[in-house]
Amino acid sequence: MGITGLFLVTFLIVHCGINACIFFNDGGVTFNAAAEFMATNLFIRIMEYVLFIGIVVHIVQALVLTLHNNKARPVKYAMNNGAANSKWYSRWMGLLGTLILMFLIIHLDHFWLKTRFTGLDQHTLFDQMKSSFSHLWVVLIYCAGMVSLSYHLMHGVQAAFQTLGWNHKKYTPFVKKAGFVFSIVVPFIFALMPIFMYAGWIK
Repeated sequence: MGITGLFLVTFLIVHCGINACIFFNDGGVTFNAAAEFMATNLFIRIMEYVLFIGIVVHIVQALVLTLHNNKARPVKYAMNNGAANSKWYSRWMGLLGTLILMFLIIHLDHFWLKTRFTGLDQHTLFDQMKSSFSHLWVVLIYCAGMVSLSYHLMHGVQAAFQTLGWNHKKYTPFVKKAGFVFSIVVPFIFALMPIFMYAGWIK
């Protein structure tokens, strides 16, 4: 899970950078140019399928790990104060992951399916964003999805390094702090996009 998790983190960085082009506020010119490059670049198109495989594998790994943990201790502790040594979001990674998956399905329906299978021209993708984010319920779903993603990353980033055995008394504190900052900044930028578009601050 550590490897697939870090792979998905790299995707988030790229995806956030491309989508953040809307903040140029130039009528979508820069964003559409970046989107067209991503859609026509052979390497990127291949990586799309690798990304889907990574997501599926990450989900399967989570299910297998959960089943393994339940099998290892079929009888629960009579008393279990998880809050004594762990954060609540680390104990609810499964729920957070499920919420992210639900959001991802909606997100793919709004954008990826339309651009890949319905003939939507890449130069109209910015208009598609404006159309989708003109509805308050869509904006709220996206913001809720980003809150779930933020908490998922708070535990997931540092846990990935720990799972892979990349622990060091000198570097681990930095990894934890960097992971925490990442888990706040990236989802926050993603959440600002629908908010700004709904408010009419990006035209």
